[in-house]
Amino acid sequence: MATYKEILGTAVQNFAGDPANPINGQVWYNSSTSQFKYFAEYASGAWATGGNLNTSRGANFPGGAGTQTAGLAFGGQTPVAVTGDTESYNGSSWTELNNLNTARSNGGGAGATNTAALAFGGYNGTVEVAVNESWNGSTWTELGDLNLARFWLANAGTNTAALAFGGYPPPSFLGAETETWNGTTWTEVNNLNNGRIQFAGCGTNTAALAFGGNSTPNGATETWNGTSWTEVNDLNTGGGAISGCGTQTAALRFGDGSTPTGLGTTESWNGTNWTTVNSLNVTRYYSQGAGTNTAGLCFGGQNPSPTTATEEWNVPGSATEIITTTT
Repeated sequence: MATYKEILGTAVQNFAGDPANPINGQVWYNSSTSQFKYFAEYASGAWATGGNLNTSRGANFPGGAGTQTAGLAFGGQTPVAVTGDTESYNGSSWTELNNLNTARSNGGGAGATNTAALAFGGYNGTVEVAVNESWNGSTWTELGDLNLARFWLANAGTNTAALAFGGYPPPSFLGAETETWNGTTWTEVNNLNNGRIQFAGCGTNTAALAFGGNSTPNGATETWNGTSWTEVNDLNTGGGAISGCGTQTAALRFGDGSTPTGLGTTESWNGTNWTTVNSLNVTRYYSQGAGTNTAGLCFGGQNPSPTTATEEWNVPGSATEIITTTT
């Protein structure tokens, strides 16, 4: 069998990290992370494989927190039970940190960084909860609860200025309730026009975007201006159990629970219309998202079992992909 050097005329280089300026098609070994990596340039935005979560989980918070190189994963549903497990991403690998005080799945999460986040609402394995916790980069602290306990809701904002909207507050099914967080208390404000669950949200607590989900129609998109919601153009492919990231005028939607193994459907929002772009490499639903519509992060989810898979979205197209991991 021919070796890599015999085929390409060069050996795989060993770096104590990643090279500063890799060329298209370059493969190297990162001795710091014990990973082989590959650099590719894409004509358009595309998903590349990132480092796996330590704990497989689905039914996660639909918004996640942080950025592509500083993400935060918390809570979710493992193959065994709901979890409070928290992990931080550095752009290459995930590190386990202190757990949520209340283990739960299907809640809301907000935060611009992986050192300052908010986790609210969710399902504790028995019933919906209103619990709200703040993350300081080291530990979770319980703060003022949501006014309405619910799960399958969406979110926007930061740990001191967040927005919680929609969700499942029994006996109602498609909730439309919206609450805003000022760092101390939650206040009820104007409802969504379309009540929904298992959908995605992004933006800030004065300029948010809600899209998709199990609603009528299931591709419905709405914008929030700090006072009220306005219906705008729908997703091209509606669906539930989706995820997203970005801002009110530049968002990314990914994943879909329309099949048992999920879909990789990805769409980009420019403030007016949704455009279908390259799909996730790992089909899934109930994943988490973080980052922007040009540098996004998708992690966890189900297809149909909970997964550890992490993918990074890059536009314009250049990305480092982990092709195998040594142990």
